[in-house]
Amino acid sequence: MNADLVDRVRARLVEGGAGATAAGVAAALRAEGVVCGDRDLAALLRAMQDEVAGAGPLAPILREPHVTDVLVNAPDEVWVDRGAGLTRLDVRFRDDAAVRALVTRLLAGSGRRLDTAQPWVDARLTGGVRLHAVLPPVARRGTTISLRVQRPRPFTLAELVECGTATPAMARVLQALISTRLAVIVTGGTASGKTTMLSALLGLADPGDRVVVVEDAAELAPDLPHVVALEARTANVDGAGTVTLRDLVRQALRMRPDRLVVGETRGAEVIDLLAALNTGHEGGLTTLHANSPGDVPARIEALAAPAGLQREAVHAQLIAGVQAVVHLRRRTDGVRLVSEIGVLTRAQSVASVVPAMTAAGPAAGAARLRTLLADRGGDAGAVP
Repeated sequence: MNADLVDRVRARLVEGGAGATAAGVAAALRAEGVVCGDRDLAALLRAMQDEVAGAGPLAPILREPHVTDVLVNAPDEVWVDRGAGLTRLDVRFRDDAAVRALVTRLLAGSGRRLDTAQPWVDARLTGGVRLHAVLPPVARRGTTISLRVQRPRPFTLAELVECGTATPAMARVLQALISTRLAVIVTGGTASGKTTMLSALLGLADPGDRVVVVEDAAELAPDLPHVVALEARTANVDGAGTVTLRDLVRQALRMRPDRLVVGETRGAEVIDLLAALNTGHEGGLTTLHANSPGDVPARIEALAAPAGLQREAVHAQLIAGVQAVVHLRRRTDGVRLVSEIGVLTRAQSVASVVPAMTAAGPAAGAARLRTLLADRGGDAGAVP
């Protein structure tokens, strides 16, 4: 199918006011004199719908069952991650205008803005795909697209054990952390599996809990009966209407949450999250970018300082409000795994994270973790 045919079909659909339905595309193809058999017509219809209203040449890739990410760096450079690292694809766009048109098409109906005044966007698309795009000249080689594909359902902890992300011993500790309502921060680098682990941990929550989930762009879809999902919003074309994560965390505290979940803590919302975890909101969960568990106090301090929270207060609230850190890393072969479960401790009024469990077994903080679980009436024996 050539680009001219796509453009002519698109023009006919616009002129006729028809959507990119099978009937509308079929009628446009007939008007263009395209004749083919039923099987070829079905394939052509699907390809045309992808080009006119869907993800174009990326659509077949996004439909593959094991794809996690699709990345467009330039019109002639597309990469895919099928769970084992990035691989370059033999997929090309005509030019940067075609890439930008694809972004515009995908964003239709999302309520998100992308133009020269706001040259980047983060949005959740129909079907759960998360889109991030940056326009030139900010993106020097042309419009850049990052698509994160959400699974039809979250991984369970048992499935993560089966695929090697967590050992059975670590899984027992993770189960104990959730059942005793300890506050947990899931850490790791980009694409290390933080959100996947957070989803799996949420799946262990008591079905009777009212869970309020706050996210910048919705990714979490816990299989629980009582979930309230809140999503941040960027400014409209008039520069108004912004709803920040901090706004949403504050609103969530007025919604009687049994568990407060922040999809990713990345800014001033850390102040309100720490305040919540220190005022009776047990069992909170969030993710945080960090290179190691030991870096968590410094990362939290760096996020809270611009919002005016003093260093001593940050560490005091972190120690009192958060009990455990679950750290993930991604190996060079693409496999994601839980490398450490740590506990928060105090050292001369400064918070630190001590490893309690590693893939090799219990570590220095194991005794403290057993004590934390026992104090909450949990299974201290889950920690070897």
